[in-house]
Amino acid sequence: MKESRDGTRPDRASKSSSASSLPLILDIEDFKGDFSFDALFGNLVNDRLPSFQDEEADSAEGHGGGNEFLANGNIRTDSKSAQGLSAPLFPEVDALLTLFKDSCRELVDLRKQIDGRLYNLKKEVSAQDSKHRKTLSELEKGVDGLFDSFARLDSRISSVGQTAAKIGDHLQSADAQRETASQTIDLIKYLMEFNGSPGDLMELSPLFSDDSRVAEAASIAQKLRSFAEEDIGRQGIASSMVGNAAASRGLEVAVANLQDYCNELENRLLARFDAASQRRELSTMAECAKILSQFNRGTSAMQHYVATRPMFIDVEVMNADTRLVLGDNSSQVSPNNVARGLSSLYKEITDTVRKEAATITAVFPSPNDVMSILVQRVLEQRVTALLDKLLIKPSLVNLPPMEEGGLLLYLRMLAVAYERTQELARDLRAVGCGDLDIEGLTESLFSSHKDEYPEHEQASLRQLYRAKMEELRAESQQMSESSGTIGRSKGASIASSHQQISVAVVTEFVRWNEEAISRCTLFSSQPTTLAANVKAVFTCLLDQVGQYITEGLDRARDSLTEAAALRERFVLGTSVSRRVAAAAASAAEAAAAAGESSFRSFMVAVQRSGSSVAIVQQYFANSISRLLLPVDGAHAAACEEMATAMSGAEGAAYKGLQLCIETVMAEVERLLSAEQKATDYRSPDDGIAPDHRPTNACTRVVAYLSRVLEAAFTALEGQNKQAFLTELGNRLYKGLLSHWQKFTFNPSGGLRLKRDITEYGEFVRSFNAPTVDEKFELLGIMANVFIVAPESLSTLFEGTPSIRKDAQRFIQLREDYKSAKLATRLSSLWPSLS
Repeated sequence: MKESRDGTRPDRASKSSSASSLPLILDIEDFKGDFSFDALFGNLVNDRLPSFQDEEADSAEGHGGGNEFLANGNIRTDSKSAQGLSAPLFPEVDALLTLFKDSCRELVDLRKQIDGRLYNLKKEVSAQDSKHRKTLSELEKGVDGLFDSFARLDSRISSVGQTAAKIGDHLQSADAQRETASQTIDLIKYLMEFNGSPGDLMELSPLFSDDSRVAEAASIAQKLRSFAEEDIGRQGIASSMVGNAAASRGLEVAVANLQDYCNELENRLLARFDAASQRRELSTMAECAKILSQFNRGTSAMQHYVATRPMFIDVEVMNADTRLVLGDNSSQVSPNNVARGLSSLYKEITDTVRKEAATITAVFPSPNDVMSILVQRVLEQRVTALLDKLLIKPSLVNLPPMEEGGLLLYLRMLAVAYERTQELARDLRAVGCGDLDIEGLTESLFSSHKDEYPEHEQASLRQLYRAKMEELRAESQQMSESSGTIGRSKGASIASSHQQISVAVVTEFVRWNEEAISRCTLFSSQPTTLAANVKAVFTCLLDQVGQYITEGLDRARDSLTEAAALRERFVLGTSVSRRVAAAAASAAEAAAAAGESSFRSFMVAVQRSGSSVAIVQQYFANSISRLLLPVDGAHAAACEEMATAMSGAEGAAYKGLQLCIETVMAEVERLLSAEQKATDYRSPDDGIAPDHRPTNACTRVVAYLSRVLEAAFTALEGQNKQAFLTELGNRLYKGLLSHWQKFTFNPSGGLRLKRDITEYGEFVRSFNAPTVDEKFELLGIMANVFIVAPESLSTLFEGTPSIRKDAQRFIQLREDYKSAKLATRLSSLWPSLS
């Protein structure tokens, strides 16, 4: 609302009295800024309310708060205050209503004014927008034209730039051609100087004799040589095309003079290089090396530098190498000493090459090429000279004697030298050797040795085996002579006179083979080559072990044969004197002792053979099989060869075990013949209680079997043990049957026989052979034929008809067989057996 001109608002009381004549004035400015409807309303009505608010405040104080103003402007009164109240509640309402109407009217007028202004502004904005669009269209046309101008300008600039670049290229080419022409003129002038009389270098320009311009002179000389040689080549082609045999000499004189000059200049530079090398002036050396690099890419300088190293020209260095590795007395050298000497020498060589590498890097433009030459010279000269003295390849026809180490010493030396030289190659590779194939070069140093290595390895193993066998035979001979002089008897010394199989010896064979296999792994880089070499070396072991075990078993079997022959020598007839019989019995006991000793020796041989084969099989599984896998079929072939190699030993063991059974049964038969008395099974019926103990013969036989078979129980295992004991049990059964056929039995003797059978049966039960146990059980049943009365024989074998035939032979041994007429009775009972 506008204020009065004096700056004060008009009085609201006077304004209310004259509201109709003076309407409320609202202005648009009242609605600008932070407009608030509450503030506008307050400004409109607050001028009308002060007197009414004062009266109400006084009334509220007089009545003590009896009235309450409501939020909507009405007054809430209690019943007492309402009584006697006749004045209107809001006397200013008419004035406010008039005010509101005037305000509404003014607001409508203000809206109309604003709408008019808005309409005028819209028309003005529309006109300005049309004008702006027109201006933008004109500007777009101008910009398109400007872009076309810029494109033409850019094309022009590009064309001008290309032209300028072409001009620059032409100028540069022209300058290069001018420079080339100038240089060509100078070269032609120099070439004419060299193309004078042959060998005349005195009339050359000062350039070629000035020591300060050596680099320039070398460069020009090389250019002149190339130009002259090309000219000569062109002349040769042209003359061959036209068929002119007498070609022009051209620049041949220049070429010859240039070659002489280049040689002289190169020698002069090499002399300066050597002098600087003596003084350790690396900068001068580097300058000379850089100039010399123009002559055959510096090959002569590189080779000259390497060749002048002290390690290649000092003979004392080579002698020191030999003394360090081989010692003062090369005939007593050992692989361990050689290994230490080579390690020391190769470390010294590596350190020397490392020092040279620092100098080479500082001096030569191409240090890798120099290092390649240096390392190659080290291997081909210094290392090769030492290896030639260290490794002298032995002949396979005339092997070196074992007293001097044999082939094994050479192979060990070869392995040590190869391994240490490989380490040297790796160390030199780490120091640097350029593009040199140092691994291939190192292999070539040993190529002549590796070509025949497999043959040498196999020949060494065979030589070791022969030497070992000779050593064992000498020891056996010495032991045989000793036992022959102090032995208890001739028979007892038979077994000890032969060398016994030793597991330690087989272990030594395996140790030789392991060492050989390690060398195969060292020398064989390809898996197929390694597998072939390993198979050949392992085959040597199989041959050695198979031959050693077979020969050992054969020797042990020979002892059994000799004992058998000794027994047969003392078998006597019946018509001899007592004195001769006593002597023969004594000799037979000695032969029996020899047989028992041979039996034990053979069982020990069998046990050691099994242990030896197990060692070889374990060695194959742990070390050999994995090396054969890269070659198809190699593993299976090796297994087959192993079985074939051991088949001879198995055959010898089988024959020996058969002889063992023969030896045992021969002694059993001897004991039975010597100890078994006729009265054992036909004791007199004198009323004395029968003897229930086993006979003396049975006790001696069981004691002998228990003693001698203890070795078999220890030596044999698995199916071999089962087969041996079963065969022995069956032979014992047959031998006892045959033995008892020689006697006549009465009932008391039958009881004694039954006791013997029980004793034998309890012993053979330790064989764990069910078929043998069954036979001895049936034998115990058949012994009843001597005990029962004649009339009970018909019912004795009702449950076991299979033994009636053997039982009939037993019945014939009864003392009353004839008196009781058992033959007739048995023929009627068992007609099928008569």
